[in-house]
Amino acid sequence: MKHADVVIIGGGQAGLALSHCLGRAGIDHVVLERGRIGQRWRAQTWQSLRLLTPNWLNGLPGSPYDGPDPDGFRTKDAFVHDLETYASRWQVPVECGVEVTACRWTGGGFALATSAGDWSARAVVVATGHCDRPMVPFTLDGKNGPQSIHASKYRCPEALPTGGVLVVGASSSGVQIADELARAGLRVVLSAGKHTRLPRRWRGKDIFWWLCAMGLMDERLDAIANPESARRQPSLQLAGRPDSANVDLATLQALGVELTGRVRGIANGEIAFAGDLAASMAAAEAKQARLLDRIDRFAGAGPRPARPEPVKVPSASPSQLSLTDGSIRRIIWATGYARSFDWLEPSALGPDGELAHRDGVTGVPGLYALGFRFLRKRDSNFIGGTGVDAQAIAAEVRRYLDRKGRQAA
Repeated sequence: MKHADVVIIGGGQAGLALSHCLGRAGIDHVVLERGRIGQRWRAQTWQSLRLLTPNWLNGLPGSPYDGPDPDGFRTKDAFVHDLETYASRWQVPVECGVEVTACRWTGGGFALATSAGDWSARAVVVATGHCDRPMVPFTLDGKNGPQSIHASKYRCPEALPTGGVLVVGASSSGVQIADELARAGLRVVLSAGKHTRLPRRWRGKDIFWWLCAMGLMDERLDAIANPESARRQPSLQLAGRPDSANVDLATLQALGVELTGRVRGIANGEIAFAGDLAASMAAAEAKQARLLDRIDRFAGAGPRPARPEPVKVPSASPSQLSLTDGSIRRIIWATGYARSFDWLEPSALGPDGELAHRDGVTGVPGLYALGFRFLRKRDSNFIGGTGVDAQAIAAEVRRYLDRKGRQAA
């Protein structure tokens, strides 16, 4: 059996950032990654994807961005290379191709079963990321209908069969995929439920510049009026395009994308949609207006910019589509992810099956979390936010190991 004082599970940006912090503190540790460094960026993203956040916001501990294009957006392949370079520069003790299949609290530490043998540890940090198990809310009944995939399996328009595509979900992934497919000349229908619309740039700066300057990205969960609602907020309708152009329902309409409401059900060879498109649009417009008003008040002097053109409610949107007449050849579910913790110490999980923690500290002594949405603050699952959280979790781990050492003495 192998041993490390700390086992970090996951070799993405969160695990690598924490390794750097623990290494600087002289704490013995190992990073176990079931694939390669940045595996989800490699395996669960489409070919043209760029980061949603500008380069200046994507620094990790010890490696702030210092390149020539701070306002640009890295391709996903370039970012994977960045992670590999980071791991090499800081000599991260990462073991790739090692999947953790069980992690149990023994009373004095942890016993881990992996695909490459057993490990023991005094402390464990779960850094497996927020995008774990793809969620597909409906399954197709029958074999003669359109092909159905989650957005994590989409790669490029050329890989799809000719014909219409239904994209379900209007957050960042859904609108970007719909945009790419429409520009490739395919018929696209977008099923939109709750969504969050914001301009890519406002008052001459990236929208994230304003969110950071106003302190919104650093907001702690306990400072938010409705924390559970904040956790459930859909990701922003943004794209990291080199031209910094907006990608939202309005730009999709201009490309000919057909808009409809959320999926209500699938039966008898048809997919039915709720009549909630207008209400979802109105809610998104109102929320955008409130935030832009807040930015304008924060900015102070200067002319008030014109608001983005509202999305036009279609005069007629489909209430249902046939899945058997060949008009829709592919359904892409951009419907998010859930976490899967059946391998983890059961006492660490809440009633909903999620890892229960407060600011990344669980109720199991020595067990911590990192890289999840709203872990400590609003930007905890963003690259730069993960780096800041890593420093805090490293400090928690160090205090825990120090206490354990004093107790043993």
